[in-house]
Amino acid sequence: MVEDLRQLGHPVHGCGLLLASGRPLPPLAKILASHPLLHTAEGELFRDALRAACRDCGLPIVTVKERELFPLAAADLRLPAERIEHHLAAMGKGIGPPWRQDQKLAAVAAWLALLGR
Repeated sequence: MVEDLRQLGHPVHGCGLLLASGRPLPPLAKILASHPLLHTAEGELFRDALRAACRDCGLPIVTVKERELFPLAAADLRLPAERIEHHLAAMGKGIGPPWRQDQKLAAVAAWLALLGR
């Protein structure tokens, strides 16, 4: 995907990855006994896969806990959180659906990656 983007003239500078805000996973036996924990573990699996892919592609990766994203972005972008929300709303109008919370958070994480945080 990185190479495809570059061939289309889109430079790729890094990756922004949102981390879960929860506590560490329990032992495997407890995960397997709990349906919600299975989903939590699945999220960690995908994050680990993205980290490995970035490492293999030589891309720097910016990680930030979801609950810390907007305060961190406000400080790094030197914009109030309300202004960031305004920019996200405007982007959503231009991009069109789906533009839910997941896409908004990913966009902010990407901004931080572009800053090279």
